[in-house]
Amino acid sequence: MSYNKVVISGINTSQLIVLKESEKIELLKEIQRTGSKEARDRLIKGNLRLVLSVIQKFTGRGEEVDDLFQIGVIGLIKAINNFDLSKEVRFSTYCVPMISGELRRYLRDYSQVKVSRSLRDLAYRAMQARERLTSENQREPDIEEIAKEIGAKRADVVIALESVSEPISLYEPVYSDSGDTLYVMDQISDKNDMESCLNEISIRDAIKSLGEREKNILYLRFLKGKTQTEVAKEVGISQAQVSRIEKNAINQIKNSV
Repeated sequence: MSYNKVVISGINTSQLIVLKESEKIELLKEIQRTGSKEARDRLIKGNLRLVLSVIQKFTGRGEEVDDLFQIGVIGLIKAINNFDLSKEVRFSTYCVPMISGELRRYLRDYSQVKVSRSLRDLAYRAMQARERLTSENQREPDIEEIAKEIGAKRADVVIALESVSEPISLYEPVYSDSGDTLYVMDQISDKNDMESCLNEISIRDAIKSLGEREKNILYLRFLKGKTQTEVAKEVGISQAQVSRIEKNAINQIKNSV
């Protein structure tokens, strides 16, 4: 995303730092252990580029970028406050729906498009439930879970949420961290999609057929969020070997699906 200015809300975006996942986790541990303000500030600053990435799909509606950025930072802070270290999930993966939810609430409250009060109230309850369930489960819930949480019909929840948001492509990138791009479709699932279910089953079977070293490397890379260099140090082989094993394992999975 390009802006006509480099400074947003007093921050020079060209100088933003990007923390490694391991650095984020260490800062989160320190925050939860000691309440360190310094660690919190560093974690916030190290994720401002993520905020900039998320607000891309919310621009173009006449709102000031500075305002969207500040609202996005509020979502980031909420993510920091609610992140559960016992769950095996990347911090950036958890942050995206929290930041998006905060931006949607802001746009809903200040939108020029008039939506009925009852629909807006239902959407507000649904978004509150989504944030609450995201915090509890460390993943974004599906529509059925949200509907059950607030005691509403699934169809009504869908209509309410659609009334306060604009459609976006499932393949729209929302964040890229060390070359691993996070897309909108990574945040959602469709339990009624039989083809997706079958593909998921096939992938799981293909992974089971891998050797223990291949499984471990894929686990460290894609579930723990480690870089190839970090994996190489942990398993005691070279980065080039990690890259080759990872590539071969992925190709083996693709050929089996």
